[in-house]
This record gives sequence, structure tokens and C-alpha cells, in this order.
Amino acid sequence: MKVVSIVGARPQFIKLAPFSAELRKNGIKEVILHTGQHYDENMSELFFKELEIPEPDYNLGIGSGSHGEQTGRMLIGIEEVLVKEKPDVVIVYGDTNSTLAGALASAKIHIPLAHVEAGLRSFNKKMPEEINRIVADHLSDILFCPTETAVENLKREGIEKGVYLVGDVMFDALMHFSKLAKEKSKILEKLSLNPKDYYLITVHRAENTDNPERLKNIFSAISELDKEVIFPIHPRTKNRLKELGLEGYLRGRVRIIDPVGYLDMIELEKNALAILTDSGGVQKEAFWLRVPCITLREETEWVETLKYGWNILVGSNKERILEAIKNIKKGKELNFENDYASPKMREVLIKELERRREDNR
Repeated sequence: MKVVSIVGARPQFIKLAPFSAELRKNGIKEVILHTGQHYDENMSELFFKELEIPEPDYNLGIGSGSHGEQTGRMLIGIEEVLVKEKPDVVIVYGDTNSTLAGALASAKIHIPLAHVEAGLRSFNKKMPEEINRIVADHLSDILFCPTETAVENLKREGIEKGVYLVGDVMFDALMHFSKLAKEKSKILEKLSLNPKDYYLITVHRAENTDNPERLKNIFSAISELDKEVIFPIHPRTKNRLKELGLEGYLRGRVRIIDPVGYLDMIELEKNALAILTDSGGVQKEAFWLRVPCITLREETEWVETLKYGWNILVGSNKERILEAIKNIKKGKELNFENDYASPKMREVLIKELERRREDNR
């Protein structure tokens, strides 16, 4: 069996790491195609090194651009690789433009498509990620769902064939790499931080970075927090803050640092008093690490984090952000099953492709 895994952004590298290791361990040939959506060393190369992912076989070097331009250029490059490699299946991850382009390219040339993290919905079509998820799911032949909610979402859209509840591959990654992070990461010492004596913030989604009012409200609230705020800044957010003249809010207790690797990020998350974020992946990691999370969005696709009280939605409202910080509390204590997604996904992949071969005889 030969698979092509398509990735382009940091969250996808994390999802790729455990599944790629599982495929290769079991003798499945994997070709990694990196679109180059995240392209600087801190956003890309460092993650491949830390996560022990083999060097990509292809790097399209797409970089930034409008959604249409970026997706279009990816589509051209991905199609060329798929025509050349002729894989048995293409695997896409999550909800980025790389996911969308990979799904479209596979469907157009009739290569079976597997979507890791299928069925997630925020029910907000103004989010580009929501469009990407919906299109990828409706084009996919194999849908790997992380939660029962995801399975139900697909069912409501009439998708029931090829749907598998396998668990969350990001859980696999976190369980494996959190042990490594404890041994190797020196980020707390480097930044002179005491555990549970700082807040961690990440902001990168277009709904916040492309809206001056939302961005201003968020950072106005952040500037008033009662403890040090560690802010690994995304390049897009850095540019927007400069363009909008909002850098004045990033003084005092707010400490900006460059994007960090996965091991350092785990340590920063695990030891924060609370996390403020608009990232889906960070919400989940906070949930699994049992760290209170304040989500700077009006909705989340990870409803389980809300259900068990580890997450709260505050949008970009300054008063709601400050109120949430004032009333930080832990959620319901949960025992996460030692139930990894990667082996299940590998079994499904083999079973589905064997079934297809039988059907084609």
C-alpha cells in the first residue's frame, strides 16, 4: 500500500506524527507532501525535527496569500504530485487550505481520500476553516472522526458510509510527546517562569486577526491581566498588530516571544494558570492537560471541552475576558482512556482498501 499524506500547518504536523509512525512501523509506504503553508523554521522545520517526522518528500513552498490564490496554487502542485506518485489513498488532516486543496485534487483524479478529524463543525460559515471541513468531508471516502459529536454531525449531513469513530490522533501525540517535553524542554527556565504563575495566549484565526475591533478588544483586556502573559506570536498576528498600531497594548506584563516548538508549547500549556486562545488544537490540549481554557471565539467545534467545564467561550468581549480570568476554575476530573487513535486508523485504512480491491475485481 502507498499513501500520500498532505500537510501544511503546525497543527497538521502534530496530527501527522503519530499516524505516520504507525503507518511506517507496519510497512506501509508513505509519501509526505508539505504544501509550505507554514514556511519559516519556527512554524515548520522545527516541528518536523522535534516530532521525529521524516523530511517531506515534496515541499511546494506555497507560502502566504489570499485564500483563493493559496488554495489554487496548492491544487496545481498537489495534482502534479498525485499524478506522478499514483497512491492508493490520499490522507488530509484538519481544516486548512492544504486540506481543501488536497481533497479537491484527490477527488478530481479519483484517488480515494481519507480525512483525519472529520465531522467537526462550528456552524459558522464565515470561518474559512468551516468551509474547508465541509468540503473535505463531502469528498472523502474514509472519515476518521475524533468524537461521537463529529459522527452525529456527519449523519445530519447524510454522510454515513465510510465513517469511523477512532478517537483523536492529537491525543496520541500529546501523550507521547508530553513525556519528552518534561525531559527536554527548558522553556520555563529560559523565560524565568514559575508554574501556575502566568497566562498563556495564542491568537491567529482570521476572524480575530482580520477584525481590528476584535483584536483591539482582546489585547486591551490582555493588557489589564494581573499576572505575566506569555504570547508566542504568530507572524500574521504580529503584522496585523503593527499595521493597526496596537503594539501599545503589548507592554507591561505582556511578554512577546517567537513561535516555539511543540515540546516547549506543551510545557508552557501544562504550567499556565490559564490559557487564552482561538486555536482548536490548543483548546483540546488544555482539556487533556487539565488547564482552564478561555476561548476567544463565539463558538467551538470542540464542544466536549465546554461540556466538562474546562473551557469557556468569551469571544472578543473585553468584560467577558476579564470576568473569565477573575473566575478561573477547573472543570470536571476525567480519566482519559489509554485508547490511541493511530492503530485504529491504520486498521481501517487497510480494511477499506482491501474492500475496494475486492469490489474492483
